[in-house]
Amino acid sequence: MMRFTLCSAIFALALQAQTETLPHAPADVVPGSITYEDIAYPYPVSYLPLTLYGQDVRMAYMDIPPAGAANGRVVVMFHGMNFGGFYFGGSAGPIEALRKEGFRLIVPDQIGFGRSSKPIIPYNFHDMAANSRKLLLSLNIPKAVIFGHSMGGMLAARFSASYPDLVERAVICNPIGTTDVRWQTQWPMADDAYKTSIAMSHDQLYQGAYQTIRRYFPNAWKPEYERFARIMYAPMLSADWPRLAMVRAIYRQITILDPVVYDWAHIQAPTLVIGGDKDGENFPALAKHIADTIPHGQLVLFPGVGHVPHIQVPEDFNRELLKFVK
Repeated sequence: MMRFTLCSAIFALALQAQTETLPHAPADVVPGSITYEDIAYPYPVSYLPLTLYGQDVRMAYMDIPPAGAANGRVVVMFHGMNFGGFYFGGSAGPIEALRKEGFRLIVPDQIGFGRSSKPIIPYNFHDMAANSRKLLLSLNIPKAVIFGHSMGGMLAARFSASYPDLVERAVICNPIGTTDVRWQTQWPMADDAYKTSIAMSHDQLYQGAYQTIRRYFPNAWKPEYERFARIMYAPMLSADWPRLAMVRAIYRQITILDPVVYDWAHIQAPTLVIGGDKDGENFPALAKHIADTIPHGQLVLFPGVGHVPHIQVPEDFNRELLKFVK
């Protein structure tokens, strides 16, 4: 099951336009950095130098200390495909909820996302997990709670199955890639997706971003959520948009190329599968299947909530998250 990527939203625009009036691209959005330098992050960003496929790159991350007395534990937070680690922040966000309970937070932007480098490489979850392991080892962190949202939920599964000695507990929140669709979906050629993106008008690009964010919050839209669409759109106005368009075209393939459905049975740590039950019509059954497949899995679903519960219902989300990690 593949949900709510920018490209899938763009390809559905023709059908959606028949039933909904889509907004024009806002004229007040200025070209944004493809490495999100102009996006406010809630805490200082550091960088880990890496070499991938012969290219020198750097991995951005926030290393956030606990508020008050430290409990000696660490939570690592993996972001989704259309975001960087910044969206876990805010006064009601999970970063602050965990800090107040004494946790240290490590919040990386994966290579290709957020403030990290945007190399043109074959993106996959093995590399993302290995890079995240290098980050933890560089920070002398021997064990952590691994949290992942959306695409990050897939990465949390791969990391937890691959490096069990580093994982104290795992949290998989509204994951994409809940089924293996390799034999049911036509392979998305990166060059074709790139050419389609580059040929789009500003209105089409913004509408794709807007529809992606709208679908995250079914029946619960608030005007302030539009800022995420604007964040997605701003780099498309940059002179570096062609590079980012190719990078996105490549990592869009990842849910087909690198399924994690076979990883779940190999996760040894206690794991919470958590999410909104309106994240697609089959999500409750698919989420239950994940929790049932993980040897020590449990499930929490929020009724009437969509793809991003930590933004839509932060108090409920933080309560269940803290209950599990504590």
